[in-house]
Amino acid sequence: MQTWAPDAVPPGRALERLQAGNERFVQGNGTAYTGFRPDLASGQRPFAVIVGCSDSRVPAEIVFDVGLGELFVVRVAGNIVAPSQVGSVEFAVSQFGTRLVVVMGHTRCGAIAATLRTLQGAQADSKNIAAITDRIAPNIRDCADAAAAVTANVRASVSHLQHGSRLIEDLVLAGRVKIVGAVYAVETGVVSMLE
Repeated sequence: MQTWAPDAVPPGRALERLQAGNERFVQGNGTAYTGFRPDLASGQRPFAVIVGCSDSRVPAEIVFDVGLGELFVVRVAGNIVAPSQVGSVEFAVSQFGTRLVVVMGHTRCGAIAATLRTLQGAQADSKNIAAITDRIAPNIRDCADAAAAVTANVRASVSHLQHGSRLIEDLVLAGRVKIVGAVYAVETGVVSMLE
């Protein structure tokens, strides 16, 4: 286990790289994808972990204009943080020493919309979809609209990562890992970081 990599990209610099990449993406000047990289066969050193939604409009590598091997991406509908997602983040921070974790929701999220419908009395289409909406529902129950629900859900996932794993919590408290929330606007392509 490698919970500390002295040469890992510091969280602040990793965040700057993501923001610069998103700016290139929005401007249509993406340059990161350069094709297959055989050098990655021997290992990976992602500079950030992205916990995001499975929505086809939100591919993290493209949105942040980064190449192969630069991000450790965990995608699940509604960017929920269930045990397997926590374990995936633990894997990245412990095995690769990755120091920045971004939980990224997005506007017009189908999982959020489905959860809002269940809060109004609709039934989920299956027990597996209900497993997602049931995890989201407590976090957005008091939200006035879908935008507020997206933000509340991201904040809840950030909190769950910070406090739902002893390994991650210890790394955050030691200043070795930083976890931040973000919202991607499908209308503009802009990723806004939450504070």
